[in-house]
Amino acid sequence: MVAAAAALAAYAAWFEPRRLVVRELRLELPHWPAALAGLRAGLMTDFHGGAPHAGEDAFARWVARMNEAAPDLVLLGGDFADAHFLFGGRLAPEPIAERLAALSAPLGAVAVLGNHDWRQYGTRMWTALAAAGIPVLENDARAIDAPGGRFHVAGLADLRNRRPDVGAALARVPPGEPVLMLAHDPDLFPLVPDRVSLTVAGHTHGGQVALPYVRRKFIPSYFGERFARGHVVENGRHLVVGAGLGTSGAPIRLLAPPELLVLELHPCAVS
Repeated sequence: MVAAAAALAAYAAWFEPRRLVVRELRLELPHWPAALAGLRAGLMTDFHGGAPHAGEDAFARWVARMNEAAPDLVLLGGDFADAHFLFGGRLAPEPIAERLAALSAPLGAVAVLGNHDWRQYGTRMWTALAAAGIPVLENDARAIDAPGGRFHVAGLADLRNRRPDVGAALARVPPGEPVLMLAHDPDLFPLVPDRVSLTVAGHTHGGQVALPYVRRKFIPSYFGERFARGHVVENGRHLVVGAGLGTSGAPIRLLAPPELLVLELHPCAVS
């Protein structure tokens, strides 16, 4: 029993946090045009740079694997840095942004900031990403011109440290044009209107230690398990929550390995 417990602890503290799973999901979405069918959106979130297992070499590996997956666009869901009292500040915004600048998606990358970014670095993280050519959205939207037509990425402010405003985020998106919503925290999903084809988020780490019944009270969400991880559909509205790449607090993962998501977007099948 002691040996088994020691082996499990070693796995959770060393092996699983250094794993990397690439998950590909095919999604059929409302209000997504046939002309953009098959567009591939990568999702990278919750890096927690500077924490154990999340140094510059890890960023380089994550970026290389995302590039291998060949997404058309990469959505960056925040918590680039870590704000833990021991680990915060161990990796500055500038080298983080420099590593992420190596993403090679033809439609580029778009980011929002997370609660750890604001707590540790504030606007310095925003400035570093922008200087590396990665636009940061906060209650704003960006038009993306793809070969099949134009769509928009709207980004929300962090729920814990800023003031998210869904109306402001969508204000510059013309009615009827396709739009993806990028948020750090999935707790904002109930506020997102039907016109949005897909909301993507992170923050929960999939529970990080995802033991059944145990993880529930540790998931940083007001909704418990409801938005813990994966593809969620509620009343015809779609959400994808990534389990993230780094660790928050204790540098361990169990049953929630670091993951990159590649989402292949299609219109809803006609019945």
